[in-house]
Amino acid sequence: MLTSYIRAAMRQARYEIVEDDGSFYGEIPAIPGVWANARTLEDCREELESVLEGWVLLSIADHSPIPDIDGHRIEIREVA
Repeated sequence: MLTSYIRAAMRQARYEIVEDDGSFYGEIPAIPGVWANARTLEDCREELESVLEGWVLLSIADHSPIPDIDGHRIEIREVA
């Protein structure tokens, strides 16, 4: 479940080259605040995935809403 969610979110990632220094900036538009910046595109992708994983885990811990991504959903259930 978590892996498929992360894969779906990463497929929505958008990247651009930062003109000032030639580094790469990446973000996932469906999840505001999840972004990365690195010197190479591959490093940017890896950093973005790491940021996304941390965001998901923090959202689960905080019981914050997690948006559906292309039909992939992470639901938090209360344990009684």
